Amino acid sequence: MIVNSTISHLLAGVLSLCLSACATLPVILPGANPGGFELSGRAAIRYGEQGGSTRIVWRHGSAIDDLLITGPLGQSIARIARYNEEVVLTTAEGREFRAADAEALTESVLGWRLPLAGLPDWLRGRPAAARPARVERDEQGRIRELLQDEWLVEYLAWNEALPARMNLSRDGARGRVEIRLILDQWTQAPR
Repeated sequence: MIVNSTISHLLAGVLSLCLSACATLPVILPGANPGGFELSGRAAIRYGEQGGSTRIVWRHGSAIDDLLITGPLGQSIARIARYNEEVVLTTAEGREFRAADAEALTESVLGWRLPLAGLPDWLRGRPAAARPARVERDEQGRIRELLQDEWLVEYLAWNEALPARMNLSRDGARGRVEIRLILDQWTQAPR
């Protein structure tokens, strides 16, 4: 069984991942993968009585996700990697957990579902396609609040066309999850 401190670190790291995508406006270069990105940022996560802060680095593409979660001093906490049809969560102790999708994997290991399917779009300031969503916009037409997949996404600050700070929250059977994200760097991924 994973100790509580490892779970707290994993939670904080996953939240940090979400923070990283929105700080700098991406430039789509010739030959770039328009759906792929690399981002880094900071996250604070709270799940029930547990909480913590992390840094994240996330590489996202159509067939791959690689999310590295580190502590404030750079020590590895966990890595979540998706390659086509498999997701692997590796702890700092080297334990591996596998599942068909990130939502099921994080629910079984952490007790709550990481919304990896919706996050790439939410980090771009838009709802995920082909799923119902409720959207509230600000005076500039940017999303202020988004409710999708039982997650409430609040956009607190924008850096040009992308979010710079976001809060994500969800009430679940095992308690409330709150994620605060600050997105430091975003780049469009090459093909």
